[in-house]
Amino acid sequence: MQFKIDENLPLEIADLLVGASYDAKTVNDQQLQGIKDPILIDVCRTEHRVLVTLDTDFSDIRAYPPEEFTGIIVLRVGSQAKNHVIKVFRSIIPLISREPLIQHLWIVEETKVRIRGKDDDS
Repeated sequence: MQFKIDENLPLEIADLLVGASYDAKTVNDQQLQGIKDPILIDVCRTEHRVLVTLDTDFSDIRAYPPEEFTGIIVLRVGSQAKNHVIKVFRSIIPLISREPLIQHLWIVEETKVRIRGKDDDS
């Protein structure tokens, strides 16, 4: 599975994924800083990468229907302090291999992960 780490996240998020044997590229790696959300998600779709971001705009399923994209992980954390974000993300790495991610939206909070996707009735 391949991931794209948004510029609003610590670079260590990519390191955690690579350490778990996933392919991870950052927006910075590809010099895509500052691009608009629709362009970023289209790049992810073209590259077949799951977007990992703090940008809650991507949690709007009307604007970004999960079934139209490889996958989206939105971190909705109370604190965006680097160590806190890394800790929360580290906690979901085991779920990546167990829960549906392709064509799904994950909204990750400190104590829970909500998963929405093409199989949902809502």
